[in-house]
Amino acid sequence: MTQTIAAQATTTATFKSLKCKECGAEYEPKATHVCEFCFGPLEVAYDYDALRRTVTRETIQAGPNSIWRYRPFLPVATNNPIDVGTGMTPLVRANRLARRLGLKKLYIKNDAVNMPTLSFKDRVVSVALTRARELGFSTVSCASTGNLANSTAAIAAHAGLDCCVFIPADLEAGKVLGTLIYGPTVMAVQGNYDQVNRLCCEVANTHGWGFVNINLRPYYSEGSKTLGYEVIEQLGWELPDRIVAPLASGSLFTKIYKGFREFIEVGLVEEKHVRFSGAQAEGCSPIAQAFREERDFIKPVKPSTIAKSIAIGNPADGVYALEIARKTGGNIESVNDAEIVDGIKLLAETEGIFTETAGGTTVAVLKKLVEAGKIDPEETTVVYITGNGLKTQEAVQGYIGEPLTIEPKLESFERALERAQTLDRLEWQQVLV
Repeated sequence: MTQTIAAQATTTATFKSLKCKECGAEYEPKATHVCEFCFGPLEVAYDYDALRRTVTRETIQAGPNSIWRYRPFLPVATNNPIDVGTGMTPLVRANRLARRLGLKKLYIKNDAVNMPTLSFKDRVVSVALTRARELGFSTVSCASTGNLANSTAAIAAHAGLDCCVFIPADLEAGKVLGTLIYGPTVMAVQGNYDQVNRLCCEVANTHGWGFVNINLRPYYSEGSKTLGYEVIEQLGWELPDRIVAPLASGSLFTKIYKGFREFIEVGLVEEKHVRFSGAQAEGCSPIAQAFREERDFIKPVKPSTIAKSIAIGNPADGVYALEIARKTGGNIESVNDAEIVDGIKLLAETEGIFTETAGGTTVAVLKKLVEAGKIDPEETTVVYITGNGLKTQEAVQGYIGEPLTIEPKLESFERALERAQTLDRLEWQQVLV
């Protein structure tokens, strides 16, 4: 792998600069992510007048069946982005789960089937690597709790980019294998995600690589907006009343909000108040703790939870997630590991969707909010499921029963069926109690 120097970027008429979220200072759209004046995070700024003039519902619907139908809203200059079929995942009307919880209009945005690596991270990486290629990088990297490493390795392989990713050494086996298969260099760091991220900041500074969630972060994070765009389009060009999404760094949460606001800004959807609710695991819930204690700052924590994909103890966008939840009248809640497993099982048993621990966290928080009377049953609620359960099978092993072993004889089958039906009746009696 060789060090590269980022090439001068050319911009389209729709994205103009990087702008500090704190002081408003503007920068050329290069590989940088922190304001040199106040150290605030940089975000991509767009020419909304140009978007308003050129983008319509019809031009979007005429585009590819992927996130790139929204290319004018994404920070890339090329008309030939890296497209591996990412996006346009199902918005499932979750009638059985809704009945179980006492809701009327519940939808699941199912990125457990996103391409190519079965998580929402494929969205952000597709954007980040397209921009990395434009900026002249030949080696790309990331700090990851698993899903991001999968996506970066897979999409880098497709694009012909060298790849080196960094993960905590204790990740689930499925996520480690799901990265190694694409042939990158994988660094398993003996530490938690926050320690991995600090190391990657040093590597980015010394090797000049394109780190999707460090020096390319302003571009990378914009990919999450497509989760907002797609929901609007799939609801018939309408906004929901409420969304519930997992919180790790807080970036996904803030970008769905930005996506909603952008479509309102350019006239693609009628304005409507949307409540934003966030979900964290108790073992790593710095944003939920700040919300509960009515603080406007985040106290970093040391992660200890089965929900490793959202176990970020010092969330970069935590304060912005707090602000959005509060100003929209939403909530940020946390659930324990046992509730997370129950959330995974509940979604699978009612809707046939097997999610990983982040999704289990989100479903469990949805249930908690409904039971607390914090969600109106009449609201149109969208729950974001961001990853596939096949990646975190360890989380539910021992909690979902075992197959019934029988002899190849009818009488053996009949005895086993009777036992299974008896067990089912006992389980339902426990639920009713």
